[in-house]
Amino acid sequence: MWTKPWLIVITLAICLPSFAQHKNFIPLPVARFITGDQPAWSSMSFDDQSWKEIRTGKVWQEQGYDSYHGYAWYRIHIKIPSALRNKGFWKDSLRIFLAHVNDVDATYLNGVKIGQTGNFPDDKEGYVSKWPAVREYHVAVNSPAIHWDEENVIAIRDYDGGGSGGIFMGEPYIDMLEKTDGLTISMPADEIKYLSNGKATQPLMVSNGFNTSITGTLAYTVTDNHNDLIHRKIELQLAPYGRQSFILDLPNREGITCKYSFTEKSSGLQLQQQQTFPYILTPRVSDHPRINTAKVYGVKPGSPFLFKIAATGIKPLKYKIDQLPEGLLLDEQTGIITGQLNKKGNYATVIHVSNAIGTATQTFTIKVGDTLAFTPTMGWNSWNCWGINVSAAKVQSSAKAMLEKGLADHGWNYINVDDGWEAPARAADSSILTNSKFPDMQGLGNWLHLHGLKFGIYSSPGPLTCGGFLGSYQAEEKDARTYAGWGVDYLKYDWCSYESIVGKDTSLNAYIEPFRIMQHALRAQQRDIIYSICQYGLKDVWKWGGEVGGQSWRTTEDIEDTWESLEHIGFSQDKLQQYVSPGHWNDPDMMIVGKVGWGENLHPTRLTPDEQYTHVSLWCLLAAPLLIGCDLDKLDDFTLSLLTNDEVLAIDQDELGKQAKRISANVWVKELADGSRAVGIFNMDTTYRNITVNWKELGLNNYRQMRDVWRQQNIGPLQSSFTKQIAPHGVMLIKLIP
Repeated sequence: MWTKPWLIVITLAICLPSFAQHKNFIPLPVARFITGDQPAWSSMSFDDQSWKEIRTGKVWQEQGYDSYHGYAWYRIHIKIPSALRNKGFWKDSLRIFLAHVNDVDATYLNGVKIGQTGNFPDDKEGYVSKWPAVREYHVAVNSPAIHWDEENVIAIRDYDGGGSGGIFMGEPYIDMLEKTDGLTISMPADEIKYLSNGKATQPLMVSNGFNTSITGTLAYTVTDNHNDLIHRKIELQLAPYGRQSFILDLPNREGITCKYSFTEKSSGLQLQQQQTFPYILTPRVSDHPRINTAKVYGVKPGSPFLFKIAATGIKPLKYKIDQLPEGLLLDEQTGIITGQLNKKGNYATVIHVSNAIGTATQTFTIKVGDTLAFTPTMGWNSWNCWGINVSAAKVQSSAKAMLEKGLADHGWNYINVDDGWEAPARAADSSILTNSKFPDMQGLGNWLHLHGLKFGIYSSPGPLTCGGFLGSYQAEEKDARTYAGWGVDYLKYDWCSYESIVGKDTSLNAYIEPFRIMQHALRAQQRDIIYSICQYGLKDVWKWGGEVGGQSWRTTEDIEDTWESLEHIGFSQDKLQQYVSPGHWNDPDMMIVGKVGWGENLHPTRLTPDEQYTHVSLWCLLAAPLLIGCDLDKLDDFTLSLLTNDEVLAIDQDELGKQAKRISANVWVKELADGSRAVGIFNMDTTYRNITVNWKELGLNNYRQMRDVWRQQNIGPLQSSFTKQIAPHGVMLIKLIP
């Protein structure tokens, strides 16, 4: 396509900083907003005074458009001073930074299109989602599209195919590029070495992303709960695309923070950040055998049976089961149970796992009937790391990591392929086909089953998925048969384009019907397929999700790797506990620990370590499905420790199947099957706080012992009250033992 010489358009689909790095920028915090789609809305002269005002950097679902999906427009009015041209190091182009947009955008400056990322449904090429690519467009300073020293209108046409909508995960702004915009300073968690003496080594890396030298001062300070441990200043000269690394010796404990900055010599501009050290609480896995399998498992009569016993300890491990019902076979070397049970009933068994050191024993009840997922699903989903760029190779890589890094030994067993696997057209008999990234879907399922793992897949009740691939609309029975033939054990069924089918029919039945249709199609298969309903909580899905066969249902919009998103989603679940029971689970969305990216360049989660402890603790208290969203092949030690604490995971997998209740501003309590209580004490503030819990006032004074669940240590006998200093956005997870 021919482009005017004065129009420079650059779209960066990478994880750039979500904030301006220097003082010479103009923020774009608000816009005028409307849902729908009209070409005239791109024009500078269009009168938008009747439009509503909306914040940029925040999803529209949180600003009065709770259930809206589809087209919408932002119009940002801004005066661009000519002085801005002379303030940047590179004076050739104006940068318009819009952060992340879900899912497709076309951006106009005073009616001139300056860029587009993804394809809209009405584009000739067909819908292509580009969530979560960062939108950054550059316009040449001599372009007549820029009205210097006058009012300008930046108009953004946005299409949201499902999930959260709008401009978010960053603060939009305009500026001129500076030298420091190519500079990054990081402390990568995947390069930390945790030592046996309670210490760790952490690299501090400085990288220059521009083809010009940068000279300046690096300063960093390490504090232990506000007391300085290390303070250094270093004069640096970074070559073009150069990189330097410094090793910090740190204690592996809570409260260690590193503040670091780089001051560029010629301009005085400064890049500064702060990072909390990812301290590990989970003890080292014992050499002695430990069984980590949930104590109950459900299967329907006549369905293929596949279950891998989760156990840790020095290998090799040997597995035995007392009273294993006829029709099932245990592989004593792998702990994988296969076979078939045709008669309804409860089968009480006892699992024994042994090694050279000793033996562990646990009761295990197999329930053959109509209920599946007696405990919440635990596994991995491809979306939060790979998005629509998922492939069979990437899926198999994560599956191998689940096995090799020991996650499967702690109960993680589902490997779920999300959107992006579908071919652009169906077969002649209307069967769904895979694209070239998945040459043998049945073979992938067979490989997973051979290793004791379960196999999940994704579709939509609409004509298209959220990523613009083929959905299951009017082909539900055919697709269910295909899934069963591939050996699928789990289906995530995502609302997406069904919005266009519903149209103006806002009745409850119109929202229930597509999920009921797939329910009937799944029931007709001689295979257990967990049914995960994903429609963002529309029409109070928790009230009827079980009626259409769902084992879980999303209660919220899509989660992001920010505290604001985690807080909004996780702590809004307190009124939904009555809808949870074995086989029926509220789903506050996938986990946002580790490296995530949603299909583009992966980046470490933006949650602090304390926020990640809160995230995992809260999801387990909520009895939520636990679906890891990061790249398991590049799992760092800290994230692995979060996901392999068996006492924490046991709270999620407790067979009583209760969701925690919020009983005070900071305290959530969950009933457990053995008569104990799991208690989460949360600090919602941004500073350290001493939080006191009066057990009698909360009706919890009839217990004998307190246990620190993350550290797996008894605290001592229960006193009348308990006080703990808790980190900002942190948690103390306690078990009260009778």
